[in-house]
Amino acid sequence: MARIGFKPVLLPEGVTYEIKEGAVVVKGPKGELSVSFPKDLVSVEVKDGNLEVTKLVETKHSAEIHGTVRANLANAVKGVKEGFKKELEISGVGYKAALRGKAVVLNVGYSHEVVIEPLPGVTINVPKETIIEVEGPDKQAVGQTAALIHDTKRPEPYGGKGVKYKGEHIIRKEGKRAGATGAKK
Repeated sequence: MARIGFKPVLLPEGVTYEIKEGAVVVKGPKGELSVSFPKDLVSVEVKDGNLEVTKLVETKHSAEIHGTVRANLANAVKGVKEGFKKELEISGVGYKAALRGKAVVLNVGYSHEVVIEPLPGVTINVPKETIIEVEGPDKQAVGQTAALIHDTKRPEPYGGKGVKYKGEHIIRKEGKRAGATGAKK
């Protein structure tokens, strides 16, 4: 059984918090995030300068919520302090990306351009035509925007063409012609 909910959330310098009814608002240099929680199952308190989440009821659901609220608080604190970043790479002949306002325009082998608008609080940068950077303080919004871009053209296993996350390993398959050159029985 995981015990992530019992770990305190460390508050670094420059990060302030405000505990409201059923929510914690965290402010920092990268922005402001609000983490809501069910106040009948868990409570958030400050002890020794750290945020601690405690269960109010001993049920399976409260144990699940306990760890989830703690993880969401830790992500919010890290996000407003440092921010989150995902990088995507485009590979394929003629495949490229460009910025149009805040949105990214993808040319990835379709007869039309694909335009992806970022979620609120997320910024998209295109330093090269084949590299896309998604940044922001909200981990969920950054991941969702990156997933929307990734899902426009997932990498295919034969040539590896498509949009992939930086460092993602594509399992490659052998083509039909490569297998056909073997010895005949």
